[in-house]
Amino acid sequence: MPNLRDHAASLFAHRALPMLAVLVLAIAPVSSLRAATPCAFADQGEGRVAEIVDVSSFRLDDGREIKLAGIETAISGSSQTARDALAALIEHRDVSLRSDDDAPDRYGRQRAFVTLTGSDTLVQRELLAQGEALAAADVADSDCARLLTAAEAEARVAHRGIWGSTAIKNAESPDDILSGIGRFTVVEGKVLSVRQAGATTYLNFGHNWTRGFAVTISRRILPVLEAAGFAVKSFENRRIRVRGWVAAQRGTNSGPRIDVLQVAQIEILNSN
Repeated sequence: MPNLRDHAASLFAHRALPMLAVLVLAIAPVSSLRAATPCAFADQGEGRVAEIVDVSSFRLDDGREIKLAGIETAISGSSQTARDALAALIEHRDVSLRSDDDAPDRYGRQRAFVTLTGSDTLVQRELLAQGEALAAADVADSDCARLLTAAEAEARVAHRGIWGSTAIKNAESPDDILSGIGRFTVVEGKVLSVRQAGATTYLNFGHNWTRGFAVTISRRILPVLEAAGFAVKSFENRRIRVRGWVAAQRGTNSGPRIDVLQVAQIEILNSN
């Protein structure tokens, strides 16, 4: 004979659990739901923008200086245009700050991802989509990084802003690249050879290793690249796009180099 008590308990559980699930979702903290949004890191407060300092930083009315995380300034003659684009988005408006790290940079600025208060529109994404900035390579969160690189690609395909001129440097023009020493730059070209010297692997874009442009990869970065599916020898005779800070190779009359520290600095292009 069926146990009526057990039957009643089973019926209650069958009907109550779906209702309980809906209730849990209904009362879930908004912060947990926002976590699914790219670049929605820990809340770092709000403020009103008092002044645009340069193309990628601004000052709040409480005195804090904010550096836009996840983007870099392009080498181009359109810096005033980029500054104006940032001003049009946020000047004299209330903004919300988010970051996975509240430590200031070496200039005392707070790095943050920025939205207008009450909006989910990311300022960094807007600048990238307008072609007024470059996506940085140091964004660890993969969803956030994809959002930023997709916005940059959108502008690049449409030739907006910096992508209508000289945002990408030609690896075959080392002097042009070297003129941007100390600046964040995007370079494209064909890797002519891959060689190792001590603890460093060199991707050479010129026949003259000393004067030509090169990408350098330290031994400790190789496992990270390999884990991402990049075998450095496979770069030989392939076209790649690399981004990073331009430095001079060691030695007198040496050419430019970019040191690869993150996987996101390298993209393999389709054509050879």
